[in-house]
Amino acid sequence: MTRVFSRRTALTAAAAVAATAAVAPASAASASTGGLQPMTEPLLPTGRQHRISSGKQSLVVAEVGAELRSWVVDGREVLVTHPPDSMGDSHLGKILLPWVDRIDGGKYTFGGTAYETPISEHWNNCAIHGLLSFSPWSPLRCERDRLVLGCVLYPQYGYPFTLRFQVEYLLSRTGLRVTLTAVNAGAKPAPLSSGYHPYFRVDPTIDPATLTLAAETRLVMNDRMIPTGRAPVAGTPFDFRTPKVIGPAKLDACYTGLLRPTADSAVARLRAPDGHEVELWVDDSHRYLLVYSDDYAQGRPARGGIAIEPVTSAPNAFNSGDGLIVLEPGRSHTGFWGVRTNSL
Repeated sequence: MTRVFSRRTALTAAAAVAATAAVAPASAASASTGGLQPMTEPLLPTGRQHRISSGKQSLVVAEVGAELRSWVVDGREVLVTHPPDSMGDSHLGKILLPWVDRIDGGKYTFGGTAYETPISEHWNNCAIHGLLSFSPWSPLRCERDRLVLGCVLYPQYGYPFTLRFQVEYLLSRTGLRVTLTAVNAGAKPAPLSSGYHPYFRVDPTIDPATLTLAAETRLVMNDRMIPTGRAPVAGTPFDFRTPKVIGPAKLDACYTGLLRPTADSAVARLRAPDGHEVELWVDDSHRYLLVYSDDYAQGRPARGGIAIEPVTSAPNAFNSGDGLIVLEPGRSHTGFWGVRTNSL
């Protein structure tokens, strides 16, 4: 029998806790400090900027959302980026947790209980890209060529699970490698999918660039971008198994059936007209690629880059179960992916 999560019950309990706290006396310490001190300058919307480097490479990761904000290789910016004093748009460089892409209607059932999480994409009534895009990540280790950040996701209405996350950004002579570890720190199983949202830059537009996607299958989507089935890419405009100029094609698709003859085989390759090339590779846990041609950029030129997103599940996996990870209490999940360029 399905149990329905009661928002009213949860709010009543929270109100009782708040009322108890309200009548408790303030501590002597808080009274003596006089509260928060005035700020001498505003906080950056992206938080602190963490910088690492190796040889020709320089990487900047922002505190907010553990955002991959800049990757410069041999003097060339590889990513679509934005200034640190701007919030950015379109989830540029964000980690997507604890789900990727969309939950249809913001509703799902897990472990016999129905949950509802807030709608964050109103045009199609979906909850998109998880809950941590604008949360701060704390530095755990920062070396010359290696950065490790951590974050805890505490229970909340619609996702009452406790997860600890750690992400490592590592620069080496072969490029960038990103490793994410998730640990279920709670007392009950938790649903999980993870992904990343890098946009790869081509100046001034991606139209003359050549794209290769080593994928045999795409997910068929309805008009609200919810998967309804699968189809082979062969003989369709979605077929990029051999290098093809992007041209005016508008892409907003999810690919699977990834072709990986070896563990480090590229599953995506983007080649600019000047010969600069970027390759993306993934481990076995990332069985899907979301590809978006950035046609609806906000406050910047459209199609200045293309999002190639390695993800562990299909969109709406919290309902379909397609690629969903069920993380038992005390257990962990680790996945990694990377990018290399011919500038190294």
